[in-house]
Amino acid sequence: MARHAADPALTAETLRAAIADSVGEEAAARDRFGIAVSGGPDSMALLALAAEAFPGRVCAATVDHGLRTESADEAAMVAAYAAGIGIAHAILRPAEPITGSVQAAARAARYALLDEWRRGEAIDWVLTAHHADDQLETLVMRLNRASGLTGLSGIRARQGHVLRPLLGVRRAALFDHVRANAIPFIEDPSNQDQRFDRARVRAALADDDLIDAVAVARSMANLARDAESLDWAMARLAEERLTGESTNLAIDMSGLPPGAMRRLLLIALARAGEVEPRAATIDDLMANVSQGGTGMAGNSLISADGALWRVHPAPPRKR
Repeated sequence: MARHAADPALTAETLRAAIADSVGEEAAARDRFGIAVSGGPDSMALLALAAEAFPGRVCAATVDHGLRTESADEAAMVAAYAAGIGIAHAILRPAEPITGSVQAAARAARYALLDEWRRGEAIDWVLTAHHADDQLETLVMRLNRASGLTGLSGIRARQGHVLRPLLGVRRAALFDHVRANAIPFIEDPSNQDQRFDRARVRAALADDDLIDAVAVARSMANLARDAESLDWAMARLAEERLTGESTNLAIDMSGLPPGAMRRLLLIALARAGEVEPRAATIDDLMANVSQGGTGMAGNSLISADGALWRVHPAPPRKR
């Protein structure tokens, strides 16, 4: 039997302490919190705990993407529960239908709507119910994509105005909380849809008792701190080594280890307006350029003249 780290007691006080760790005691005692509530057991538990931890300083919102016929009724269920415990609730809907990669597009729309709501309601922080099992699933998915330090840091406890205070709590503990306190919830069938990577990983991990999700979440938090420190250092190195405009960037790679070269290239690509390539793609690109070739990332061409690497727009493709 594997020895696993114990779940922290799931109380309003432990939630308040987790938030204070992210934003400080003064902010935790003063700020207003908006809870993103899908209606699942995780977010319903977070809503109930937050209402107790921060009386008078909590409101909630549910994003209805309109992807399932049941979603309107589910949002109404959350609204009714929120009203019953004295919490203001809003239902947010995207202006345009969700298209393309459904999960990615829905996630982008959800965070955009929540941030617009936050600003409109003068809310300081939006809380989401991501938990330790989400972190473990994310780690496995990122390992399958050959991610580096940043990717393996997983879901961040604080990202902009979004806080995720339950990353050290197991899914089962949240489920137990809603059942024990007769809090209503729904189960989103897309969580079991095997077309999606996360659902497949979740199913594979469901009966595993070897990996300790709480310990993994703590390790990923440590990685996140290391990644933030490295980002800070690399930003300062970029001030010295990265020159030019977004359409013609030059990077002085002389004397740098491969990891620093990789991160400077990613900073340059971001300045050029490119979406960060997958880890395997950037590794192949760096190998080609290091050997005197060229590489492509989006619409940018990367080449090198010795230790001086250049990032500039690729020439128009021949028709």
